[in-house]
Order: sequence, then C-alpha cells, then structure tokens
Amino acid sequence: MTKIRNRFALSLALSGLVLLPACGDAGSDVETDGATHSNGSQTMAATLGAASDLSTVNQAFVSSDLMGVFDGVGSYTLLAPRDEAFEALGEAGEQLMTEEQRPLLVGLLRDHMLPGYLRPEDILSAIESQGGEVTVTTMGGGDVVFSSEGDTLTVTRDDGTSATFVGNAEAATNGVIIPIDGVLAPQ
Repeated sequence: MTKIRNRFALSLALSGLVLLPACGDAGSDVETDGATHSNGSQTMAATLGAASDLSTVNQAFVSSDLMGVFDGVGSYTLLAPRDEAFEALGEAGEQLMTEEQRPLLVGLLRDHMLPGYLRPEDILSAIESQGGEVTVTTMGGGDVVFSSEGDTLTVTRDDGTSATFVGNAEAATNGVIIPIDGVLAPQ
C-alpha cells in the first residue's frame, strides 16, 4: 500500500513536469565515438562526481542519500540526465532538490537506475537480437523500453516520456553511467 501511495504521490507531485528537451543540440558539445569509455578503478560515485555535464544529477544523488549505492559492490546502470535536461524542467526541477521533496526525488532517481552492467553497445545488441524493443525494469519498479533508430538509442517510460542517449557512456568498477538528454519524469 505504501508503494502505491508513493507512486501516486510522485505522479501527482510531478504531474506538472513534462520531459522537455534541452535547448539546442544536446550532444553538440560532446565528442562521441560510439564506445563506452572505461574509468579504470573508479566507482560509479567517483565517476559521476568527476563528470562536468552531470553535476545536477550528481547533486541529486548526494542530497537524496542514494550516492552510497554507487560506492558499493553492486552493479548498476545509471541513465544520467545531463545538466541541460534538469535546467529544462525550470522551477519544478529546482523544487525537486528541496528537502521537502526528497521522497519524490528518490523515486525519480530510482527510475533512472537499472540493475546490472549495461553498456549502450549491449543494449543495442539486445535490440538487434530481439528484432525490436527491449524492456528493463528500473530500481524504482517501473519499466523502461529501449529502442534504436540506426545507432541512436532512445529510452521510453511506460507513460511515453523519453530521452536519447548522448555523449559517451562511462564504465566504472561497479556499473555504467549513460548520459541522456532528458529527465524521465512522469508526465
């Protein structure tokens, strides 16, 4: 019952949020070669903290007390909205970062976390071998669907909210961080 109430509260509180694309070409300032880069012996927490275009999502994980997950031994994949994606949310995005909205922020962040070590190359390979879309359940209990058009990968929530992979993914010792151009917030 609490899980249902939390989902309802998250949906209700974020009902005014619409996934807005970042202004301009989100990937224009990021050099990509289509491969996942390895960060050697750093954890996801250290890798996320060092990424200059992911400072807002890093701050969100720190203030939500979820960052410790990325310092542990488990293996995760983070669909990490770039700073421009959070900026596009405007005042609603700023409100998410307040102490009062912490439970909503935690729920939102968990819907950007996937269990396991999934590189974009692995996701693309799964899409190709399945002959179409691939569905994965997030750490928040919702489903996201991965699809591709050529080498462009898109992730879509069950409510239709979507984002595109941008830049290079970073592989850490305990997972993968994949930059995306939008926040997967309930519509």
